[in-house]
Formats: sequence, structure tokens, C-alpha cells
Amino acid sequence: MSATPQKNRAPRRVLAAAAGLATVGALVAAMPAGAQERGQDGHGHGNGHGHHKPARTVDVQLLSFNDLHGNLEPPAGSAGTVNETQADGTTKAIPAGGVEYLASSLRTARKGHPYSITAAGGDMVGASPLMSGLFHDEPTIEALNKLDLDVTSVGNHEFDEGATELARLQNGGCHPVEGCYEKGKKFKGADFPYLAANVTNEKTGKPILKPYTVWKKNGVKIGFIGVTLEGTPNIVTANGVKGLKFHDEIKTINKYAKELDRQGVKSIVALIHEGGAPASTSYNYDCDSSGAGDGISGPIVDIAKGITPKVDALVTGHTHQAYVCTVPDPAGNPRMVTSASSFGKLYTDTTLTYDRRTKDIVRTSVKSAGASNPKSANHVVSRDQPKANDMTALIARWNALAAPIANKPQGYITADINGRGSTAPEKPLGNLIADAQLEGLAPADKGGAVVAFMNPGGIRSDLVYKATGSEGDGVVTYGESFTVQPFTNMMNVVDLTGAQLIEALQQQVSGSNEASPKILQVSRGLTYTLDMTKTGAARVVTDTIKLDGAAIDPAKTYRVAMNEFLAGGGDGFAALGQGTNKLVGPSDLDVFNAYLAAHSTAAAPLAPPATDRITVVQ
Repeated sequence: MSATPQKNRAPRRVLAAAAGLATVGALVAAMPAGAQERGQDGHGHGNGHGHHKPARTVDVQLLSFNDLHGNLEPPAGSAGTVNETQADGTTKAIPAGGVEYLASSLRTARKGHPYSITAAGGDMVGASPLMSGLFHDEPTIEALNKLDLDVTSVGNHEFDEGATELARLQNGGCHPVEGCYEKGKKFKGADFPYLAANVTNEKTGKPILKPYTVWKKNGVKIGFIGVTLEGTPNIVTANGVKGLKFHDEIKTINKYAKELDRQGVKSIVALIHEGGAPASTSYNYDCDSSGAGDGISGPIVDIAKGITPKVDALVTGHTHQAYVCTVPDPAGNPRMVTSASSFGKLYTDTTLTYDRRTKDIVRTSVKSAGASNPKSANHVVSRDQPKANDMTALIARWNALAAPIANKPQGYITADINGRGSTAPEKPLGNLIADAQLEGLAPADKGGAVVAFMNPGGIRSDLVYKATGSEGDGVVTYGESFTVQPFTNMMNVVDLTGAQLIEALQQQVSGSNEASPKILQVSRGLTYTLDMTKTGAARVVTDTIKLDGAAIDPAKTYRVAMNEFLAGGGDGFAALGQGTNKLVGPSDLDVFNAYLAAHSTAAAPLAPPATDRITVVQ
């Protein structure tokens, strides 16, 4: 998933000027120590007081979610549904998400639970829809404060705009360039700690944010350690991670678990922005079923197996999958590993049984008297429950500020054009974006590109035919096109040899991308065959790679268009990072909107492009 600082976002400057907003306030330069410990002094949901002798064990409710990505309004199209397996084995897509419903779900879930903690697994902000992204995600932080979030780890997208901007999200203060967005209102920052145990300042060697926090209530103490994936620099632009070092997730968590243990904190939860892929995409899949091919795969499995038994549960994220699995810890005991899809469509409810005598979570393979294994399940944030009024008001307030830009029509479509919602290697919206990039950068004075590549993770949504507001069906607004490409990555055109092009295509399915292929979206004219029955680089059938019908010549030089994230070698595409003779063009969003305007009108809308460029052999 690409990411980049958003300094080039002209519409924001227009908005600030139009609203006559004062530029206020210097940013806190120092990295924050983090927020206060939670519990009685924090949100402390419920009171838990009584005059009788406390029971030996107490059930602590852990509510968790991940990868919100600033989706305050219900996500549109397939991006706003979760799959549910029915009693007859069929799968049903259920509309879900939206912070008005997430707030209602969490508040309902907390009732009757005097010991309730709400935690998150990173990527709360970044790659956000226009309503949050236009304001550097201040609306999302404000919403999370109202949600009574107690703690979150950072994710890779928290670094989209760099460490200084992340510090501002934690500590507050108005944007250093654009100032305050509402007259007389200063941004307060997050009232929950962002944890970044494995991210240190290169010069000082110290964590840039708090590595852990301890939630306390009536003698119950639970520690939280937060990490992002060690590979964050590979999936964020260089500016976003400048001056930072990212460390091994297992070693970092084990180090701080030992530190918490020495402080007498025996109950520990790890918040990890890294995840896995369950065998089924249904949120209610039994991840612990023992059939062939069942269970979970991906990086989180090895991480879970390596984390010290001192840690009692793992809240994960990053892969946008839904799972509740048990993975054995190094001592062989089952331990809960959870993830709640993305965009606020699910939340996980886990019961941690806390033993007052040992101060630890009871985690035995056989149930003992008065204790149980952690019980956990994912729940749908359904849209048929009442909305939370405070969130409705928050959305209305920020939408009013965004409306002059968000509602402007950019183009017209005949049907849904799926990107994020497509599970195919070649996505209709991916083809549309790549074609737009090629057309925008093909003129000699714009770079002379002959082919364009788009990274699949940078496509953040679908283009949805049904109107989301008053614009009418089939109208693509600026807000909708922004939601598809929210990074404002600048376009680059570079020289690459045919050999480097072939190598880049092979890197989609080999090296760091072998286990989980990242299939580049390609512009019209480039065709090839992908044979997934083979392994590694051999999956790309090299003699089928053609540009406009002619075989790619390894010795020839080609002008290639791509966003700055890919041109920097992001997502494991080192070959694309070897380009020379670079020309920097307009932003990916500007190129996309120009293409929509040039190729569609209300009378002649754009149809979804065919997906016939990559032939896949399974």
C-alpha cells in the first residue's frame, strides 16, 4: 500500500484560503512521551465498585479493531461489505462500517462490563477518504477520542506524512502549513497513546513514541505493547520514514514484555500492525477448524510463535482480513490472535480472565475452576442499528468544510468499476488508472511514456455507480476519485531497460512478494502470461511479454510512467527503483481526474475497461 507525504495537495490550500483560516501554531518538535495510563484516570468504562470481597478472577473485556483508514462515513460499494457464511454454506455480503455505527456497536458492547478496554491495531489514519484526508486526518483523531479508544499501535500509514506529523496527531497543534481548519478551534491531538515500540530515532536510538502503556482499574493492570511491521520502510515513501529505524517485531515485544514483567505487570496484550490470511474471507469462519488447508497463513503466524508466553493475546492488522485464531506460543499453550477486517466494518470482543492473585491472564489448555480460556469473536458493525448522534454531528461539521471541493463532478461511469473490491490479479479500476497515467505522461513534453505501472495497494476503493450523495447515479465526484487515490503521489517517468522491465514483472511473484504476490496494474498495450502453477520468477512467462504486439527487447530503453512510491522501489520492486533520466509530472490524482474529464460526459459515460492484459494460468 503506497503512501506519501501530502505536501502537494493544492485543493487543501484552496480550502484554507477560501475559509480565511489563520495559519497558527508551531508544531511540537520533540517526540511525545505519549498519553496517560488508562483505567480509572482514563476512560474506565463502568465503575466496578462493590463492598464484598473481590472474586479471585475478573473478566476483562477487550474490544478491538484495526485499519480504519479514516473511513468515518460508511465505505461505498464492495469496500463496505463483510462476508458471512450462512448455515447452508453459502456466503452473503453484509453492508457494514461507518463510525456512527462503530460508536453505537462499541457503546452497546461495553454495557454490563465494568472492566472494558478498547484497543486498535494501527492504520487508524492515512489513505483516508477526502473528508478526513483533506484535513490531515484531524476528523478521525477527533472521532477516535469520542469513541473512547484507550490505545493503538502505529501502522505503516501513520508514517505517510512523516514522524513530525505523527507527533502532531498525538500531541495536538494546528497544521504547520495550513493552520487551523475551524476558527477559534485548536486541534487537541489524540487523548489515547499511539504506541511505537519498534520505531526509533536514528540519531538517538530512542522510541519516537511510547513503547507501551499500562491500563489500571481497581488493582487490575494490563500492559499494552504496540509495534508496526518491520518492513514499513518498503511500503512507505522515503520521506515518510526519514530519520527512523524499524526493528524486529518479536525481539521488540519480548524486550518490553520482560520490562513490564519486572514492573509487576503480568497481563500483557501486543498490538501488532502485521497480519495473516485466513483460509476463508468470511468473518465468522472458524479459524481453528482442523480441515486440510484450514487455519491462517502469513507473517503473523511466525511472529505469534516467536513472541514470549508473557504476552497473553495479540491484536493484529495490516492485511484487512477478519480472523479469530489460536496460535501456540513458544511454551505450546494456545494464544488468541485476532484481526477485525478494515474500515470499521467489524470489531472483536475478547474476554480476558484476570487472576487477581497471580496478576496474570488465565490461559490454560484445560479449563480450571472459575477460569476460562480467552473467548473471542468478531462482530459486524451493522448499519441497521441507531447511529451515534455525536458522530453524525462530527461528520456533518467536517463535510460542510469539505463540500466545496468534494462534490465537484470529475466524470461519469456506466457501472461500478472495481478496484479494492476486486480479488482478481488484474482489476478494471487498475487498468483505468494505468491508462490514465500513460495518456497523461505520453506526450514528449510530459515524459514520453510508452507504458505505465500502478501498484495494486495504492487503489484504495472502487468507483461506485450508485450516488453517495446528491450528485446522481454514475457521477464521479472529486471526493470519490480522491478516495480511490488519496496519497497525492507525484507521477514519475524514467528510463528502464527491457531487462529491468522483465525483472520488475518477475518481482511481482518472487522474492518478498512470492508468498503474497503484488500484481502491478498495467496500461493498455502491455500483455503477458502469468503461470501460477510454477514458483518464483518462473511464474512470469517471459517470451509472452509484449508491448503493442512486439516482444520486449532486454537491451532497449523504455520510458516508463509510475507514481513516486513505485519509482522509489516500493513494495519490493527494486528493478523499478533503478530508473534514470527522471521527469516529475503532476500528481496521480490530477492525471486520473483529467482522464475522467477527457473520456466521459453525462451523455457518454465511461464503461469499465476489459481485463484482458494479463493471462493467468492457475
